[in-house]
Amino acid sequence: MKIGILGYGNLGRGVEKAVAKNEDQKLVAVFTRRDPSSVKIDTPEARVLHADELENMKDEIDVLILCGGSATDLPGMTPKYAGMYNVIDSFDTHANIPTHFANVDEAAKKAGKVGVISCGWDPGMFSINRLYSHSVLPGGKDYTFWGRGVSQGHSDAIRRIEGVLDARQFTVPVPDAVERVRKGENPDLSTRDKHTRECFVVAEEGADLVRIENEIKTMPNYFADYDTTVTFISQEELNEKYSGLPHGGSVIYSGDTGENKHVIEYSLKLDSNPEFTGSVLAACARAAYRMNNEGMSGAKTMFDIAPAYLSPLSGDELRAHML
Repeated sequence: MKIGILGYGNLGRGVEKAVAKNEDQKLVAVFTRRDPSSVKIDTPEARVLHADELENMKDEIDVLILCGGSATDLPGMTPKYAGMYNVIDSFDTHANIPTHFANVDEAAKKAGKVGVISCGWDPGMFSINRLYSHSVLPGGKDYTFWGRGVSQGHSDAIRRIEGVLDARQFTVPVPDAVERVRKGENPDLSTRDKHTRECFVVAEEGADLVRIENEIKTMPNYFADYDTTVTFISQEELNEKYSGLPHGGSVIYSGDTGENKHVIEYSLKLDSNPEFTGSVLAACARAAYRMNNEGMSGAKTMFDIAPAYLSPLSGDELRAHML
């Protein structure tokens, strides 16, 4: 299947690596809003084109994978291109997913295309595991822990503070909270009970470190509801120790079948958040292609994709080796 990528940041590069590992997929083009001559990709046979060229490529691409941001890019981008292509996105603003789904659904149905939204690991793989757990053990309780890993959004929020040159923020699960959940205690946990935040900050020479630390710790929606530590380090130390983008986490579900308790856990430990997310998007591209070829259209989430659609293996192979 012929794949297009729109956007070539960390996630776009992750998708490119994933497509290269899938023998049934071929990257045709990377589309960018930048000057195409300034974008260098790793796939020699693929082209780099301006995003405006998407109006003219409908016959050359089977699935377009959208690698924009959830805040300002995807709400407009996904419905627009779902009117032309089968599309995949990683929209992760949980509260706005119903509205985003409705907008993509309308555009994709009009065009006879499939638009799979909110792919990745959360939302995405974690969502599936929450659904399976609630379905198998009704009436239980799920807990989601993220980290230890870099939160790119929170890191960007710190970098916007006056006097900050660079920063990395790590989300860290509270070990005691995780253990209580694993034991099936079903505790009531506040935001502060579940995660802490570690901030590594490079400040301008002569900057007011006390003010910067206070601005971080009191930032609403980002740090005010968490126990937060701020450590000032050099740019060299940041580059040496914290240049990667690791992440991961766990979904833990505790339920019962009357007198007996059961705990279900699914966890991820990721060296590269964008590369793993890109791999999920590539698998969902395969599913969208197959579903559309069978006559399906409209918006879908990972809840709507049968697992077999994600795999390059045939039904016979899956039944013989994985069932």
